[in-house]
Amino acid sequence: MSPATAKFKGNEMTIQGKPLEVGQKAPDFELTATDLSPRRLSDYKGKVKIVSVVLSLDTSTCDTQTRAFNEKASGLDDEVVVLTVSVDLPFAQKRWCGAAGVDRVECLSDYKDHNFGKSWGLRVQELGLLARTVFVVDKDDVIRHIERPDDLSQEPDYEPVLAAAKKLA
Repeated sequence: MSPATAKFKGNEMTIQGKPLEVGQKAPDFELTATDLSPRRLSDYKGKVKIVSVVLSLDTSTCDTQTRAFNEKASGLDDEVVVLTVSVDLPFAQKRWCGAAGVDRVECLSDYKDHNFGKSWGLRVQELGLLARTVFVVDKDDVIRHIERPDDLSQEPDYEPVLAAAKKLA
C-alpha cells in the first residue's frame, strides 16, 4: 500500500497530504474546541500529547477508541493530554462527550478548512473524513510514536501508545 492510500472496510482510499513519520516535528494546527474556541498545538506546550484521530465519533469504532482513551487517561501522568480529532462539528462532539461521559479527552474539530487533515497527511479524499491514526508527540512537539491500523475501520493498538506516552512523561 503506498503512503497516499489507506484501506477502509477493505476498499482503497486516497489520503491527501504527506503522511507524518516518527522523529518529525508535528505540524502546528488550529482546530476548534467544543466551546468553539481555537486550539493550537502550542496550547499544549510542555505536555506529552496523544493525538487520537478518528473518522467520526458517531461510529462504533471511533466511539470505542475515544472511550478507551478516556478510561486509560486516568492512569496517565498529568503531563499527558489526550486529544481526539475529527471533522465532526464541535456541537456534535460536545453532545457526544456529554452522552458518553467523556471528560478526560479533549475533542477538537477540523471541520472549518480541513488543514489539519491535509498537513498531518490524514484527509481521506473519498470520505471527506480523517484517517484513523494515533500519534504520541513529546513535550518539544516531535512525533515519537504512530499507530496506524491496517484498515481505518479497525481500532488502534492502545498499549504501545500508552507505553510511549508514559515513557515521555
